[in-house]
Amino acid sequence: MAELCLNDVMQAVVDLRREMQTEIAELRAALEALESRSPNPAVAGAAKPGVAPDTDQTVSPEVLAIMAGVITAYLGKKVRVRSARLVPSALEAPSPWAQHGRVFVQATAHNLLHIR
Repeated sequence: MAELCLNDVMQAVVDLRREMQTEIAELRAALEALESRSPNPAVAGAAKPGVAPDTDQTVSPEVLAIMAGVITAYLGKKVRVRSARLVPSALEAPSPWAQHGRVFVQATAHNLLHIR
């Protein structure tokens, strides 16, 4: 059995760091390439705060397949995702009526003194 010394361990750590930095750089380049190809401005990084992107965009079949796979893995049984839609992000200003409705529902749901 070979004897392990501190210099060998330190060299292995340096090599691993170098490999990780290379892999991270490759992943960043791939991500930037994907973001530049994306038709969705929120994904492409072109979304501006207060400007709502089109919410009528459909989710691609690839994303639906990925969602089905993740849900299947989580639940442990086969599922089929029939539809999905993009929802507004937190950067967009919510409708005042919707915001008031959420506040009302949460206030009544968290009321510990229920009157019966």
